[in-house]
Amino acid sequence: MHAWLCENPTGVDALTWKELPTPTPGPGQVLIQIEAASLNFPDLLIVQNKYQMKPELPFVPGSEYAGKVQAVGEGVTHLKVGQSVACLSGTGGFGTHTLAPAKLCMPLPAGFPATDGAAFIMTYATSHHALVDRAALKAGETVLVLGAAGGVGTAAIQIAKAMGAKVIAAASTDEKCALCTTLGADATINYSTQNLREALKTLTEGKGPDVVYDPVGGEMAEPAFRSIAWRGRYLVVGFAGGPIPSLPLNLPLLKGASLVGVFWGEFARREPQANAAMMGELAQWYGQGKIKPVLDRTMPMNELKAAYTLMGSRSVMGKLVMVN
Repeated sequence: MHAWLCENPTGVDALTWKELPTPTPGPGQVLIQIEAASLNFPDLLIVQNKYQMKPELPFVPGSEYAGKVQAVGEGVTHLKVGQSVACLSGTGGFGTHTLAPAKLCMPLPAGFPATDGAAFIMTYATSHHALVDRAALKAGETVLVLGAAGGVGTAAIQIAKAMGAKVIAAASTDEKCALCTTLGADATINYSTQNLREALKTLTEGKGPDVVYDPVGGEMAEPAFRSIAWRGRYLVVGFAGGPIPSLPLNLPLLKGASLVGVFWGEFARREPQANAAMMGELAQWYGQGKIKPVLDRTMPMNELKAAYTLMGSRSVMGKLVMVN
């Protein structure tokens, strides 16, 4: 097997494509022949030693991938050789093969391609957990999605629409806004050229959005929170914009609003039955055509460094997927 190896987490340039022995699965593990792996923001942080999870060195990055089971370890009964699966295990995806915990593998039904499978779990699980569980979104409410053309943003638009909400998608270019419209967004805001607060006031007739979905952080956070509706819920999803914002605590008080943390990975660990039910619903929605990953492009696995550069340029719409 071959894989991108991180022996020194100083950044993408330190990654090397190496031949490694193909491992044998231990108890509770499966060996997966990787067909596709998606690039997520944590995949950049982890090779820079900036992510909350710090794997033992050396490690193969790539948190999310899909492929076929090649071998199963002792005690694995729900998966079999030749079965198509998707997995989000935190590491191991940027290679030709990996060992994965069987309990983290999601069987892919017929008609669910590996490229979609590799771009599915993190973004849709995060967005479903955020909007359904944490925000208790109701049909007819208005959701503002920041960073709406990114991986979790595009998933949030689709899930909010599937739940009967009105969606205002905010992104940094007209091209990204146009993509959001094709995904079902009812209105868009280009926050590079429009004033976010003024645009929201107009689009909501002064009421403000009921839910703000924020995977970006940075300078947009405070104006978005100042625009929120009475009893609004502000979802803290991530900080892809870089700086972690500081909000004046009088703002939640004045709006009777909630500041709600979203940490899907910990939810999945602490509440595995609820997470399994959620993933089952998401797979059903995929089969019904309600949701489908937005793929910016696919690239050969050996072009991973170029993919990282693309992601860092903030020009990506949806997900980048590496294929073997």
